[in-house]
Amino acid sequence: MNTYKYITIFSFLLSFTAMLQSQELRKISKSEVLSKVSENNISLKISEQDFNQARADYRQTNAVFLPNISASHTAISTTNPLMAFGSKLNQETLTQNDFNPALLNDPSQIQNFATKIEVQQPLINLDGFYQRKAAKSKMEAMALQTERTQDYLEFEVDKAYMQLQLAYKGVTVLEKSLETANANKKLADNSFKQGYLQRADVLNVEVRVTEIQNQLHAAKSNVQNASNYLSFLMNDEAYVVYIPADELLVSTFTVAEKTVSENRSDIKAMHVASNAYEAMNKADKMAFLPSLNAFGSYELYDDQIFQAGANGYTFGAQLRWDIFQGSRRLGKAQKSKAELEKSKLEYNQYLSQSHLELNKAKRAFSDAENKLKLTALALKQSEESLRIRTNRFKEGLEKTSDLLMAETQYAQKQLEYYQTIFEYNYAQAYLQFLTKA
Repeated sequence: MNTYKYITIFSFLLSFTAMLQSQELRKISKSEVLSKVSENNISLKISEQDFNQARADYRQTNAVFLPNISASHTAISTTNPLMAFGSKLNQETLTQNDFNPALLNDPSQIQNFATKIEVQQPLINLDGFYQRKAAKSKMEAMALQTERTQDYLEFEVDKAYMQLQLAYKGVTVLEKSLETANANKKLADNSFKQGYLQRADVLNVEVRVTEIQNQLHAAKSNVQNASNYLSFLMNDEAYVVYIPADELLVSTFTVAEKTVSENRSDIKAMHVASNAYEAMNKADKMAFLPSLNAFGSYELYDDQIFQAGANGYTFGAQLRWDIFQGSRRLGKAQKSKAELEKSKLEYNQYLSQSHLELNKAKRAFSDAENKLKLTALALKQSEESLRIRTNRFKEGLEKTSDLLMAETQYAQKQLEYYQTIFEYNYAQAYLQFLTKA
């Protein structure tokens, strides 16, 4: 039964290795990942489209300064006394006979074709000025949010690339452990044949080999998971297995003077967004004041289509004051005031939360730094212990269980050491992300 179990596990590992080899392997550097993410990442493209929407909203507010120009051509046919007389008057075709009361009261059918060009020019619209200011602040806030999205993606690439490096380190450690375990199994088999070991000791070695094979399978799955996440960040649907071109090494970093800057793009974006709410509140207040607009039109009239037998123009200015619109404007002003106060509170809360997160990240970095020193020392100790026990086992002076324990401990200390390097470098990257101005 045990033999069948080992054959099944071995067959599975062979099939997994064949599947891994069938996939494309591609070496990639972190700088290459950053470049592709900057070009292709979907989250970044979504953020850019949000900015484009805000910019389009801002451009719409050009109507506060620019004129509205329209052109129309209208054709009518009427026997309405008033419209018939007016159409003839516009066409400049009235005669003395047209003042005949019988014709005035019961005119014949009249055709009138009118071409009209209208211009409306805003002069003073104070609410529109502040609405434009609010739209500009919103556009600036979206630009800053896009910048922060770029910063976040750089941090995410750092983390994902380190995860890929860590996954390969795990595979390397476990492959070496498997090689050592197989060598020890061979020694155990020879010692068993010579009568120096019991069958139980050989089975313990075989169990250890199986455990490492299972761990190695999980480590190779981690490589694929890390590669897939990099493909997702780069928006690459090929989903190949990546090989890191850069080693997982301990980075150097100074943390003492790191602080959260109010010029950090996301914090600044919230401040600019608060300015937008303030401008909208002022716009709602200015809606209580009158507005001044100029207008003008040029008309062409004829009884034939697209002709211009007569023409005329009109121009003027209108001072308009909506004195009372129920309570709609008042309620709108109160709502925008509440939104302004809310945005101020959210800004202060976000800034406080950022300082809290920075203090937490500093402690995490300090913990990782201490842990790195301890795991490096523990790795050296376990390596030396394994060397001594391996030599004693070859001479028949060491128990099999003690050797297996030393092998297991050495593999664990290696994995812990590389995991700590990842945590240490990740803590650095997160601190840089939090303190980037």
